[in-house]
Amino acid sequence: MAINVKKSSCLRVGPRYNVRCREITTSTGNSISWVNQMKYLGVFFVKCRVFKCDLDHVIRSFYRAANAIFGRIGRIASEEVIIQLIKSKCIPVLVYGLEVCPLTKSDVKSLDFPVNRFFLKLFNTSNIQMVNDCQVYFCFDLPSVIIVRQSKKFMSINAT
Repeated sequence: MAINVKKSSCLRVGPRYNVRCREITTSTGNSISWVNQMKYLGVFFVKCRVFKCDLDHVIRSFYRAANAIFGRIGRIASEEVIIQLIKSKCIPVLVYGLEVCPLTKSDVKSLDFPVNRFFLKLFNTSNIQMVNDCQVYFCFDLPSVIIVRQSKKFMSINAT
């Protein structure tokens, strides 16, 4: 099988992640580059002491999708419509593939933050309690809840 060295890369994870490694060459003599971060199936992994995913890209993608929706319809549509669009179009962008990543509590909070910011903007408030009440009223699950649900489902499927 031929290896495409332009699309392939190496990443080191573990206690010796920062030790420089020798180049890996293919049978044709091409070398595969070592990188600090790589994308695999839409999930970004970073070189680190422990297996870790980079969440900056998904947060930026969420903001991009939410701003595209909000920029198109703005204040014309009702809050219910906007929230349903965010729930169906933007939240999947934010939580895609994260059930396989080991997330810390701060990682999960960093995923909830953009959603809360969106609600603050939508309801033109700075009161987080009002945002929490609106999320309950509109049956809106935060990414922290969705990721726990997806992780449990992922683990139960893989256990069988």
